[in-house]
Amino acid sequence: MKVGYSVEGSTDRAFLKGLKERWERWCPDMELLEGRFRGSTDLSLRREIDKICLELDVKNASLIIFLCDSNVNDWKDVLREFSGRCPPEFKHLTIFGVCDRNIECWICADVQWIANRTSRSASDFQLDDPKGVFENAMGITSIDRKEEEIATLIKDAPLSQWNKKNDSFKNFYEEILQYSLRNNCQIENIR
Repeated sequence: MKVGYSVEGSTDRAFLKGLKERWERWCPDMELLEGRFRGSTDLSLRREIDKICLELDVKNASLIIFLCDSNVNDWKDVLREFSGRCPPEFKHLTIFGVCDRNIECWICADVQWIANRTSRSASDFQLDDPKGVFENAMGITSIDRKEEEIATLIKDAPLSQWNKKNDSFKNFYEEILQYSLRNNCQIENIR
């Protein structure tokens, strides 16, 4: 199965790579196809959804994942808006993962786990927006985005805990699970 994706940042890309590594147990032929890298502006995604879908369709993607941040907006509103901009001919292939605030909120949903993995105090991550703490704990810099380390972290992450603690992650994962069930490549059920 070829999974096309478009993300806002390097942590988002590493997140998907970590999920792919985890899911290889269930879908050994899964391949990630990177679509256009959007950057962090909402305007970019709004303008580019149709072009990215076309680009990934040409690459024979059987699923297209868009990851984006809701920032200060309600993630459900952002999801509704962005999925509404998806061309009708691609809706059945497209999943929008809208992080409640940002991807670091998903990664840090289980504060005890991330604290143990980064040798930090759990209280360090008990913030509305743990992005700065996460980047510091991982040693992320503008030169070294630590994508391999983040992918490894995600591969072994407690997804069932994230599913219980973060509604936007739960929504994203459920959509992927349902897609996998319909397409004979069932991924891990974390409910």
